[in-house]
Amino acid sequence: MLEGWFLYFILFWVVFLVASFAIGGFFMFRKFLKRFPKEDGKSDLDWEEHYVKETIHLWGEDEKKMLNELVTPVPELFRDVAKQKIAGKIGELALKERAAAITKELVIRGYILATPKRDHKFLRKKLDEMQIEVTPYEHLF
Repeated sequence: MLEGWFLYFILFWVVFLVASFAIGGFFMFRKFLKRFPKEDGKSDLDWEEHYVKETIHLWGEDEKKMLNELVTPVPELFRDVAKQKIAGKIGELALKERAAAITKELVIRGYILATPKRDHKFLRKKLDEMQIEVTPYEHLF
């Protein structure tokens, strides 16, 4: 029969493991939904990869550095995913506008559009740190 501290130890591990599996399952399910094909036969992640591949030659060194600087507030574990999503949105904008090159203005617009609404406070803070005026982009928030 379980008694005393050992009972609490076992209960703690049961709760900890169930919570860990629930959190991990949630994120795996979200990733599955992003990989799930839409009506056009491509998933969200497929489109991101497509836009990045189609516009990779349009990126300059300054714009790459700017993108790397913009994603620094993102925890390092998720930084690559965030960079891919933002680069995909920037590529989408560049293709729609038939841009000859990726510009800083395009990077900022793609960054704003790719960032979830709940993170716009951090986005504005980062743009202020980089001394970028957000007034021209206010309609995108």
